[in-house]
Parts: sequence; C-alpha cells; structure tokens
Amino acid sequence: MLSKKAKYAIHAMLRLAKERNQGPMAIGEIAEKENIPHKFLEAILLELKSSGFISSKKGRSGGYYLRQHPDEINLADIHRTIDGAIALLPCVTYNYYERCEECKDEKTCAIRKAIKEVRDETVHILKKYTLTKLMEQEDFLKEL
Repeated sequence: MLSKKAKYAIHAMLRLAKERNQGPMAIGEIAEKENIPHKFLEAILLELKSSGFISSKKGRSGGYYLRQHPDEINLADIHRTIDGAIALLPCVTYNYYERCEECKDEKTCAIRKAIKEVRDETVHILKKYTLTKLMEQEDFLKEL
C-alpha cells in the first residue's frame, strides 16, 4: 500500500508538472492546491530535492520546480524515493536486497518466485505511468 507520504509526493510532483511553464511554485501554493499539510510537504519536497527530482529557487519569485521533464519521472521512481522497496519481500527487491531468514534455498523457493513475478509486473506498470501520462489520464477522465 502506498503511504500517505508517497501519495502526497505524487500529488506535489503532478502539481509541479502541471505548472512547470509558470516557473517555480511556492510551497504554500502547492500545499493549498493539493490539500497537503504545509510542514509535511516541506519534508517531502526536501526528500524529492535530495533525490534530484526537483530543485528550488530562493527569493521573491522562488519556489520548487521539476529538474526533469514529466516524461522522465514515473511512479516507480517516486515510490522508491519515498517508500523504499516496491517488492513484498526483501529477497526480491532491486535496491534493498536482504536474504529472508527462514529461506532454505532461494533458487528453489516457490514463494520468492511468485513474489518476484508480482514485483516485476508492479514495477512494469508503475514505470509506465509517468507524470505526463498521469496528467493525460486526468484530462481524459475530466472529459467523461
């Protein structure tokens, strides 16, 4: 399940993508438009900034902005940044591998094989959904 923090991060990133042509966005404006608690959003944006997804500009016309095009940022990237591993077991994660304590042999573990398949499909779907695709989906759904 996505954490509330990850959901807020996705909403904030979508807002920055939608407003990218207007220049940097103040944190208060993002918080208000996306109904995210200001203090919580500060921590989220700092995490996204340290991961290289966004940057900030100081001053009167300052704020946060995307460092990459919305086509280049997907849900898998955001999820991993905020919530960590996507896999349900540590033995099948890309970046956070740990051997399961109770596992006798990873090569013959049917549970590992099944969960790896779930992870692969989940990652494939999450990578397919870029910020651009999410904006297009929102526009399409508004027209229905």
